Amino acid sequence: MLLKLVIIFLFVLIFFSLKNFLKSNRKQKVLKTKKFTTFNKKNLNNWMNLTKKERYNLLKLDSLNYMDRRKNLLDEIRNEYKKISKENSDLNIKKK
Repeated sequence: MLLKLVIIFLFVLIFFSLKNFLKSNRKQKVLKTKKFTTFNKKNLNNWMNLTKKERYNLLKLDSLNYMDRRKNLLDEIRNEYKKISKENSDLNIKKK
């Protein structure tokens, strides 16, 4: 009797562990297949196959990336301008 209970318990345990493994594996496959980095004319169909929410999230990410790049570029321009202004002011002081 005890042996039968142990065997049943093992089968149930194996079944649940296998079920959890397959669920996690399926989620990973879905995430990998839906991930696109850039879209252009060649992969327009991939873009159209995405759901509305996925497209929205990708556009939001692109927008954030663009804002970050723009902010960095503006910082570089400001620093360069400060450097040039300082050099020009130093040259003007030396001339006098």
